[in-house]
Amino acid sequence: MDTVESLNWLKKNNLYELSEKLTLQIKKVFAPCLNVKDEKILVVGDTGSENRNIAAVLSGAYYLAAQQLNLDAKLVFQKVKSRGDIADQDLISSLSELPESNVIILNLSDKLGNIKELGKSFRRWVKKKKHRFVSAMSLGDLNTDKINQIVDSMDISYKPFQASHEKLRKQFDDTDEIHITTEAGTDLYYNIKGINGISADGNYTAPGSGGNLPAGEVYAPPNGKRIDGKIVIDGSSRIQNGTILINEPITLKVKEGNIIEIKGGKEAKELENTLNWAASVAKHPGSVRRICELGIGLNPKAKIIGATIVDDKVLGTAHVGIGSNYWFGGNIYAIIHLDQVFKKPKIKFDGKLMEI
Repeated sequence: MDTVESLNWLKKNNLYELSEKLTLQIKKVFAPCLNVKDEKILVVGDTGSENRNIAAVLSGAYYLAAQQLNLDAKLVFQKVKSRGDIADQDLISSLSELPESNVIILNLSDKLGNIKELGKSFRRWVKKKKHRFVSAMSLGDLNTDKINQIVDSMDISYKPFQASHEKLRKQFDDTDEIHITTEAGTDLYYNIKGINGISADGNYTAPGSGGNLPAGEVYAPPNGKRIDGKIVIDGSSRIQNGTILINEPITLKVKEGNIIEIKGGKEAKELENTLNWAASVAKHPGSVRRICELGIGLNPKAKIIGATIVDDKVLGTAHVGIGSNYWFGGNIYAIIHLDQVFKKPKIKFDGKLMEI
């Protein structure tokens, strides 16, 4: 759908006014996060499913906010895409026609879809074209009435927010081993000697850069050495078909970076089933039980709501990723990347308590 068709779709489905109400908050991200001046802006969304239209509403809000700021914006909706689907031709054409060094905003219920002749990797294509982008994926996990909790976690003062990220990122850089514990039972050693921390602080102003909004985490892949211990997941768990809130904690036993045991109730079984499914279809089945990431949430306005895009940013949480990490400096290739969020971590960097 082109801009007119996308806006008409919002109106037809009684979602246009909700997009309008969010523009005041959304306008606040264009300068600190993207440094938008006179660039073209391509806003991409999808039509979601019944009562799960956050991707459409949020995309509409971005477009309307850009209009209010007198920015040159285009809005494109497509049908919801999942793993293996091809993006709609209207979207592929819009991306292809976008001149170099412009801005792309993605809000999607699940995936973007294969962009065919533009390349296998959206991130690599963005870097090649010197675009900047922000994205919010898997928004179909949530009912539309949760949209305010997503937008509230974007409505922050970015200068001090980014300063806190930089301070923590430097702690990652200067550390050999992280030891993380929780009252729920987590006791994990995670070696990152020689690995630099990555700051997802909402600053996507450099050509070729991009990342999530909501923002709010510092994370790192492991260095292939020691990852041993126990992780008790009591926040949320990303599985094959979405993100689930935890009622009965999931306990992961980890040895040499591999999950060797999963215990718990219904949620543990769902995670186990997801890993079994991934192993059955993966090109690299041995990678689907690998711990590939440790991240620390820093967003003071985010709350655990059952969507990974928000949950892993919550201040006072940490998370581990299971599966692939090749796109952020790791060497693990897998068909999955599943964040597992846990609460109230006590984190030590080479024995020294974390400072923010």
